[in-house]
Amino acid sequence: MGIGGLGLLPMLLAIGLVVWSTGDGLQAREAASVSPSFKQAAAGYRFEFPKDHGAHPDFRTEWWYYTGHLRAQNGRTFGFELTFFRRAIPPEDVKTQPSQWSITQFYFAHFALTDLANGRFHFAEKVSRAGLGKAGADESRLRVWIDDWRAEMPAVSSGPHSLVAKTDTFAVSLTLQPAKPPVIHGLDGTSRKGAAEGQASHYYSFTRLATTGTVTVGADRFEVTGLSWMDHEFSSTDLSSDLVGWDWFSLQLTDDSELMLYRMRRNDGSSDPASSGTVVSPDGRARHLPIHDFMITSTATWTSPKSKAVYPARWRVMVPSLDLTLEVTPLLADQELQTGGSAAVTYWEGAVSVSGTKRGRPIGGQGYVELTGYAERVIQQL
Repeated sequence: MGIGGLGLLPMLLAIGLVVWSTGDGLQAREAASVSPSFKQAAAGYRFEFPKDHGAHPDFRTEWWYYTGHLRAQNGRTFGFELTFFRRAIPPEDVKTQPSQWSITQFYFAHFALTDLANGRFHFAEKVSRAGLGKAGADESRLRVWIDDWRAEMPAVSSGPHSLVAKTDTFAVSLTLQPAKPPVIHGLDGTSRKGAAEGQASHYYSFTRLATTGTVTVGADRFEVTGLSWMDHEFSSTDLSSDLVGWDWFSLQLTDDSELMLYRMRRNDGSSDPASSGTVVSPDGRARHLPIHDFMITSTATWTSPKSKAVYPARWRVMVPSLDLTLEVTPLLADQELQTGGSAAVTYWEGAVSVSGTKRGRPIGGQGYVELTGYAERVIQQL
């Protein structure tokens, strides 16, 4: 949620993208409403792993979202993001006769690498259709791909994840081993995204993944180790029309605890009451945090030279029940993604450092922050 709490799932719901085949091309239109063909996220959902690591085609939108911090043997450091999105096409909108070329599932992916030593942010994206092996996702286990970009794990509940993505100028090949079991966000199997019926998702995370592998930048290849985070979320229902965007935090602290928070922003700048979070203890136990249990305050801003959007650029995060106060700081100011052929939105998704106190003692950490709705409104009623 990739609004990593929410991730980009609500972004896709906001876009309302419906795709169908017209000869050799792809076209898109605004969806007028949610198709009755899709399930809605409802209370009482019980996750079953490894099956729920796979695709859920009965739901309209789904994503698998990875972020992490990596360090090479020579001390060079990187942040990375690799996200796969699935968008189902309502059967009534499929305009071709049944064939291997019919588009019933639309896939795209975002891949970003923050090269901290050189102060460079690299970004690439892919778009494809399901069919003929170009893109797809298994339903029985985690295996999602577009061309040679992929994320997969064995047909077990918490085995190692394998990530591969490459471009002409940068690449990653990583193995991620869960240090904790999956964490279910929200209450009774659902993560609320609004007050109306169905305004929710099914959402879980691997909050601490020990990571090894390689990073390639230009002609240089680095053996790396580090720590990653994975979100998986699926839903079908529109969000409220009075929302303009969201701020999402995934923070991994040095006491082996984790914190996920998301704040959905209204037109007037206030937080929607459905905003929430999760705190994960060192032993893997999770506790739901309603919006009144935490505070997020922006303490600085950064203006993008490309989009001219003004983003928060430093935050104070407080969770009084944990006696926790954190300062969250971007490791590079410009980690803005301007997507073209995929989501067609501009957002900030970046590696951050964490420092502060917990119960009066110093604490540190690292994480990722996602910011949407600052360059343009990305949430609207369909």
